[in-house]
Amino acid sequence: VEELAAEYESKAKFVKLNVYFNPQTSAKYGVRSIPTLLVFKGGAPVGQVVGAVPKSVLQARLEDAMSV
Repeated sequence: VEELAAEYESKAKFVKLNVYFNPQTSAKYGVRSIPTLLVFKGGAPVGQVVGAVPKSVLQARLEDAMSV
C-alpha cells in the first residue's frame, strides 16, 4: 500500500484508520476483517479489498475505481 501511495500521490489519497480506536467507522463501512482496503470516490465507497493480496490486485482495483 505504501508503494502505491507513492506512485499515485498526485492522483489518490491514502489514509490509514485504526479500527480498534474507531469502531463506529469500521462498522459503518462493514469492516469485519483486517486488512481491508476501501476505495472511495467522491466521498462514497466504490471498491473494497479484503485480506492480504498482491500489489497488482490493489493496483487493478484502484485503477478500476479511478475510471468510474
